[in-house]
Amino acid sequence: MIAHLIRWSVANRFLVLLAMAFLTAWGVWAVKTTPIDALPDLSDVQVIIRTSYPGQAPQIVENQVTYPLTTTMLSVPGAKTVRGFSFFGDSFVYVLFDDQTDLYWARSRVLEYLNQIQSRLPASAKSSLGPDATGVGWIYQYSLVDKTGKHDLSQLRALQDWYLKFELKTLPNVAEVATVGGMVKQYQIVIDPIKLASYGITQTEVREAVEKANQETGGGVLEAGETELVVRTDGYLKSINDFKAIPIRLANNVPVLLGDLATIQLGPEMRRGISELDGEGEAVGGVIILRSGKNARETIAAVHAKLEQLKPSLPAGVEIVTTYDRSHLIDSAIDNLSFKLLEEFLVVALVCVIFLGHFRSSLVAIVSLPLGVLIAFLVMRYQGVNANIMSLGGIAIAVGAMVDAAVVMIENAHKKVEAWQHEHPEEQLKGEAHWHVMTEAAVEVGPALFFSLLIITLSFIPVFTLEAQEGTTILRRWHLPKPTRWRQRRRFL
Repeated sequence: MIAHLIRWSVANRFLVLLAMAFLTAWGVWAVKTTPIDALPDLSDVQVIIRTSYPGQAPQIVENQVTYPLTTTMLSVPGAKTVRGFSFFGDSFVYVLFDDQTDLYWARSRVLEYLNQIQSRLPASAKSSLGPDATGVGWIYQYSLVDKTGKHDLSQLRALQDWYLKFELKTLPNVAEVATVGGMVKQYQIVIDPIKLASYGITQTEVREAVEKANQETGGGVLEAGETELVVRTDGYLKSINDFKAIPIRLANNVPVLLGDLATIQLGPEMRRGISELDGEGEAVGGVIILRSGKNARETIAAVHAKLEQLKPSLPAGVEIVTTYDRSHLIDSAIDNLSFKLLEEFLVVALVCVIFLGHFRSSLVAIVSLPLGVLIAFLVMRYQGVNANIMSLGGIAIAVGAMVDAAVVMIENAHKKVEAWQHEHPEEQLKGEAHWHVMTEAAVEVGPALFFSLLIITLSFIPVFTLEAQEGTTILRRWHLPKPTRWRQRRRFL
């Protein structure tokens, strides 16, 4: 079959050249559109369920939230492992699926089962799915720094949560913008138990009064002079004085206000950890999480452009400092491997010229190697494999096996030409005689070269299978890449 294919290719050289041009253009398109990253994504197909149960101890969270969720998620189609973790006020359930499962199909199934179990969870427990990202989705991290000292941690945190976060989430392929560090500002009601007891008021009454006071109510419309006026009550609490003016009950026909029973103040929300920058104190920052299977390099470039666009809008003295940027690793890996591939092409061409003494013969290797690399990118593109250190390194290693076949075929062609010239010393090898000799030389070694390369290819299948089985476990240790300049501490009570 290989011999017939070689003879047909020689007889239809124009079609072969046309197919080569088509493959070259197709391969260039694949190179430009293949997702680029520094690390191979071998993580499991997983869906994370985070349930917030404020103020509850880990054992209560385990019994009332984590256990019902894990037992329900065991029956999700395609789920192979379910892991539950209970913390103070939070529950995390990881649902791991089979490797070939589509991530968004898995998320829809988990959401379906989550809706079924929601009625069995406590009323104050709120569940949500984690971002559609993987363990290597942490691609960029930045910090907000104010060297003038005009803005405290709560103001920087508000700037991150209510401005930068929303702007960056609009970028394509950004799954989540997580905030780290800082303090979340909140209104705090510190009740005086002695005053509470003197008025005979319970904490439940105080809570219900605050909830009822912070509401908007519609009153319909009022027609006046052929004009409809919308009637509503504006009851949102906007300041400390608004909290102080909340009525609790009447005592001797005198209203008891919240300000008579408690101290109202602005303070930070209870924190579970802190973040530091360069050992100079606490800092506020954000982490860009890449959506699963997307191009990390393009997304980071979009983040750079967006941050440059947002910098003029920041308050005076506030700067955005990059603390982790994977694009540097991606660019250095791509540039290094690209340079090595170019070196291999030049060395192969030089060896062919020196040992064969024929420049046109070296063109066979110079043309076939880039074409083989482009075809490899085509396969990667349609298999969903991104260009990273491992895949490009594999291409660089495979160049040696690719060039072996070309060198053997060129050497055999030269031997056939020498034999023909020895038999016909007075004639020149050209025209149909030339193509006949080239065809016989290729047919002689073509089948053997094809099956030798096929054996080399098949010998790598166990390696790929081993990587598919063990690569996830190895990569899980790197679930969250550590930022270059950040030190994070987390303390559990």
